[in-house]
Amino acid sequence: MSPRFRDGVAPVPATRTGLLLVNLGTPDAPTAGAVRRYLGEFLHDYRVVELTRWLWCPILHGIILPLRSRKVAHKYASIWTDKGSPLLALSRDLAEAMQAQMPEFEVRLAMRYGQPSIRAELQAMRARGLQRLLVLPLYPQYSASTVAAVHDAVFAELRQWRVMPELRLINDYHVDEGWLDALAASVQNHWDLHGRGEILLMSFHGVPQRFIAAGDPYARQCELGARALAQRLQLDDSQWQLTFQSRFGREPWLQPYTDETLKAMAARGVRNVDMVCPGFAVDCLETLEENSVENAAIFREAGGETLCYIPALNSSPGHVAALAALARRHVQGWPH
Repeated sequence: MSPRFRDGVAPVPATRTGLLLVNLGTPDAPTAGAVRRYLGEFLHDYRVVELTRWLWCPILHGIILPLRSRKVAHKYASIWTDKGSPLLALSRDLAEAMQAQMPEFEVRLAMRYGQPSIRAELQAMRARGLQRLLVLPLYPQYSASTVAAVHDAVFAELRQWRVMPELRLINDYHVDEGWLDALAASVQNHWDLHGRGEILLMSFHGVPQRFIAAGDPYARQCELGARALAQRLQLDDSQWQLTFQSRFGREPWLQPYTDETLKAMAARGVRNVDMVCPGFAVDCLETLEENSVENAAIFREAGGETLCYIPALNSSPGHVAALAALARRHVQGWPH
């Protein structure tokens, strides 16, 4: 990857149409201090934790950040690479591959929390003559806690501009044909190379159940995408299951829970499980550590043998082609 792109400047001539890819974010380093800064920004967002600030802030800054930062930093350290955070490095690879396929756009990458920031990337686009902006959050399924949080940050920056660009936003792509084809091809390729487990577990990041009660479409979109993937793979209902991972706190989150489901599978005699995570565009802490390490250990301790994690689509050609096609459809009608 070129140093220019790593510093936030895409290696293409100035263009009037920008495509901003946005992922969640990551600490700058696998240290307690860096993790504390990152989690402080992330967990302070009302979209993520919908509690009144007078109640939540003392809990966050007085209890959660002091207690969790060192533990989470240790987890990040276990997956850190020579390129830094896997989520950031793999997101950069994806953005660079999309730029190569989309010379008519200026493709830039931002993180909702941490660096590179949405504000900095939008300002860099403006300096290069931005007139039209398409925002693609790298979340296939819509949730207010993810996609809407990205939109909030985009709006917060643009509302300060004297001259705003024409703006289009992509909310989700959970049943996009190209994306589903890429997912199915990835799973099938894994099976061809490594053999096939007894069950395919499709694990999505969880959200509190009250988000769904408030009208969030996330759970339904996860189900629709999972069923569409199962159909492409010609799986019957006994050969796959949808679960939700990464819950936090004591309130009910979306169920069934991934870790509890793995325990139940092992208890009933399942020995080999394949896992795919259709909610993650690139691999990150939740896939590389929580699933590949923690949940794999939970499964083995409960009597299972092998939990085989199938990598995220990352910058695979099918993923790049699917997202490029998605972006091009969303800019139809804009003058060149």
